[in-house]
Amino acid sequence: MEQRFTFDGVATLYNASRPLYPDALFADVIDFARLEAKDRVLEIGCGTGQATESFARRGLSVLALDPGAELIAVAQERLAEFPRVRFEQTTFEAWPGEPESFRLIFAAQSFHWVSPELRFARTAALLAPEGTLAVFGNVPMKPESPLSEKFAGIYARHAPQLAGPPVEAWYLPDGPFARELKQSDHFEAPIHHHYSWGRSHTAQSYTDLLRTLSSYRLLSEDRREALLFELADAINTHGGKFELHYETHLYLARRAGAV
Repeated sequence: MEQRFTFDGVATLYNASRPLYPDALFADVIDFARLEAKDRVLEIGCGTGQATESFARRGLSVLALDPGAELIAVAQERLAEFPRVRFEQTTFEAWPGEPESFRLIFAAQSFHWVSPELRFARTAALLAPEGTLAVFGNVPMKPESPLSEKFAGIYARHAPQLAGPPVEAWYLPDGPFARELKQSDHFEAPIHHHYSWGRSHTAQSYTDLLRTLSSYRLLSEDRREALLFELADAINTHGGKFELHYETHLYLARRAGAV
């Protein structure tokens, strides 16, 4: 199974466990894109609608795409009070679209799943002149000592392939996405915003979060359960909860001239 399709099997848990995004981020996107209520917005990979909701509450019209039927079902229930939000079950690559249709295209924690050959060319083609691409992601930091050392030993025993930087590191300023966007001929020089925040986790809430990550979903059940059991035990031994620090990185870029 392609990794981006693994989330549909845990849609309800995904909705309850995945972190939201800083409220200031949405104000920064709207301000940069100069959005008005009449403008059309496209979302790539809406999941269960966490980011979708933040734009919907600001009165915007959003067309949200996602390949997961269960994810969309949860998102539709979550956003039932917003008639200006519509959903289509499809990948961005397969969706036909109409050229120059959107003032804003955004992707929250999903742009790394889009085919590299289409990421910039297709988003630029779908944007209206001077339209904006907004890409953002939450990047979890390592837990503080001594929990980080305990976690390292657990991963070394059960899943050493997960011990390195998380997939979300793709969104860091020194990661591949920032470099690719700067080098793209389809967009003007990007603007970067950085937000630091934290979220308190218990053993249960943290292991629930990990169950929604594709890299954990692809582990064999026995290995995944052994890993999560030991992580939960380490958290409980550490006092039962800990603060997980995040960096959220937002990239904003306007479509360059003629596509």
